[in-house]
Amino acid sequence: MSTPKKPGFGTLAVHAGWEPEEKTGAVMPPIYMTSTYVQDAPGQPREGFEYSRTQNITRFALQDALATLEGGACGFTFTSGMAAITTLLLTLKPGDRIVCGDDLYGGTYRLFTKVGERFGLRFDFVDTSDPMTFENLPEDTTLLYLETPSNPLLKLVPLELAIAAGHRVGADVCVDNTFATPALQQPLTLGADFIIHSTTKYIAGHSDVVGGALIAREESRKEDLWFHQNSAGTVNSPFDAFLTLRGLRTLALRMDRHCQNALQVAKALEAHPKVTKVIYPGLPSHPQHELASTQMSAGGGMVCFEIDGGADEAATVVQSLKFFALAESLGGVESLVELPAPMTHASIPAETRAALGITDGLVRLSVGIEDGDDLVADLEQALAQI
Repeated sequence: MSTPKKPGFGTLAVHAGWEPEEKTGAVMPPIYMTSTYVQDAPGQPREGFEYSRTQNITRFALQDALATLEGGACGFTFTSGMAAITTLLLTLKPGDRIVCGDDLYGGTYRLFTKVGERFGLRFDFVDTSDPMTFENLPEDTTLLYLETPSNPLLKLVPLELAIAAGHRVGADVCVDNTFATPALQQPLTLGADFIIHSTTKYIAGHSDVVGGALIAREESRKEDLWFHQNSAGTVNSPFDAFLTLRGLRTLALRMDRHCQNALQVAKALEAHPKVTKVIYPGLPSHPQHELASTQMSAGGGMVCFEIDGGADEAATVVQSLKFFALAESLGGVESLVELPAPMTHASIPAETRAALGITDGLVRLSVGIEDGDDLVADLEQALAQI
């Protein structure tokens, strides 16, 4: 008898985490908006449910769906992506060393340097796009924390090399998979220990809910992560879990369109005379294009570009766009634009931004699912203003 074929990603995205309810046949999980549960006797909760910070069926459905899509053993969801990262840090102890990318989301950098260091954690910021970095990881590394593609410069981490190096020195490896999503890459299948998501972004996909997720590859991590999630109270609400799960069901379709449009936009920008640089993993001009072609199934929905005129002209361009809304965040069905230096990465010191290449004229696009021709035309009319 042949082994049943594993369902494709699109099928899993639609069905993972929930079977139609036995009592009513509900196709989607009900929103269990209860704070507490009746107990059959003192200390004897019915079906193990005591309090919604600890157990909630709607949240469990989302957690299980994300674990399935990432190829993990267990998943946990939170009030935000930052809450997910914070909860992971709570599992560490003072003196632990975390090696992480030097091109991180500004909020992550702020959490590490302004909060984590205050509680005795040590952080080394290194170029995780350089394979040589992983030749010399400190022997006392506790956690290797990676973003790929990174935010905002879209650098890639050679995951197989990085994961092997982390494990060689006894470190856990966590990958922020927010930009790629499990639709484009699944680092747990390569041996990573943890996945982080800001589910606010592509997972939910509609710019109407904030959330985060932490997924572990091994079942043995479940109790520790659950203990810290429950103790810190970082869980997301049942309604937020429901909205996020609703968005997740269309992830495969949306990512196809995001990637298609982003490639079209990137090619148009690269051909534009007023654009000096375009950063997109799906373009042959990206220095890690070959790695992107083998590590990701497509280039993603994020595009960055620079123009000669610096901050002033960049500001003119972003304020002249009509379909690209000037706003922070990313990954929604609508296209967004921002300037990382004064917006999402303002918490990183100016000299550090400059050294990394986050210039005042860097423009970051979150390319939505509108008609690609309209997005290109919008960028062309905005660039014509300078």
